[in-house]
Amino acid sequence: MKGECLCGEVRFSVKGELSNFYQCHCTLCRKATGSSANAATFVSEECFHWISGQDNIRSFQKPTGYRNDFCSTCGSSVPNKLRDTGLIWIPAGLLEGVTGSRVAVHLHLSSSATWEQASSSSIRLDDGPNSLASLHEALQRTS
Repeated sequence: MKGECLCGEVRFSVKGELSNFYQCHCTLCRKATGSSANAATFVSEECFHWISGQDNIRSFQKPTGYRNDFCSTCGSSVPNKLRDTGLIWIPAGLLEGVTGSRVAVHLHLSSSATWEQASSSSIRLDDGPNSLASLHEALQRTS
């Protein structure tokens, strides 16, 4: 399986079947993604190969050890080695192609955003909206 960042500068491949994914809802992952959760998995170093763009990767690390590697062109989070574990962390959204993996674990639900709660009245679209105006109108609905 292959994967790449948003601009395509950073590219990688993974040999073999992927493990299932986890979604982390902690504050750090929400801030790093700008979303409700970070979806990712791990693979062994032996199964991971950089194709291109390693020189384009920058890293941010907090004193606590939290680390986010990202493409310096587009800002996408990209894979990184998990300290000295022999594992590579892979953001699920970068992967291309079909996988049998699924989200199997949700972490830090106590930190999840209050706006994340599923609503039976929310609009669900198979594709994007017909226009930005129709999306804006839908966002103004109160129930």
